[in-house]
Amino acid sequence: MQKNIPATKAKQPSPDKDAVSQITARARQHFLSHGFRGVTMDDIAGELGMSKKTLYAHFPSKSALLEAVIADKLRSVEESLKGVADGSAPDFPTRLGAMLACMRGHADEIQPTFIRDVQREAPELFAAVQDGRRKVIQRYFGKLLKEGRKAGSIRSDIPVELMVEMLIGAVDAIINPVRMEELRLTPKVGFAHITSVFLEGALVRLRGGKR
Repeated sequence: MQKNIPATKAKQPSPDKDAVSQITARARQHFLSHGFRGVTMDDIAGELGMSKKTLYAHFPSKSALLEAVIADKLRSVEESLKGVADGSAPDFPTRLGAMLACMRGHADEIQPTFIRDVQREAPELFAAVQDGRRKVIQRYFGKLLKEGRKAGSIRSDIPVELMVEMLIGAVDAIINPVRMEELRLTPKVGFAHITSVFLEGALVRLRGGKR
């Protein structure tokens, strides 16, 4: 006689995983807006309605939480840019505009205080942020510039790889606490200025002086 086999239930997210996601999301909001030093574990636990003991059960230290926030931010940037790159934009100018808007949106979430605090309090994580940013630029802007060259929109006398390195160099030089403070820039404005100047040099000049 055939036994009745119970239907397999869909696997539900574990409570611990949900809690980690909630904590990371709330910490990301506060850290990126107000800096790392200006936000306490008490602040985050209080807003989430949990005890500090419960918070520390998921993240043993504030530095561990910061590391999770940075990993989450880099992952979201990667996912957003991949979505733009894999999208159905019909031409190079549209894809370029979408990618720049995506980067500006992510930069808008980050305030100078956060970058300054990470550089001072966790230099190894600051280096990880820079490394992650370089890889994102190489992967997605490098691919986009190659597409633009095929479309005749990007000048052909300078290697794409060199253009990408120039863009990375400019971002590293400007999007750091000291320079942003000296120039009175936010990451969003700084990135917008860098890409504007960069593209003025990279785009093919059309007849009549227009691009």
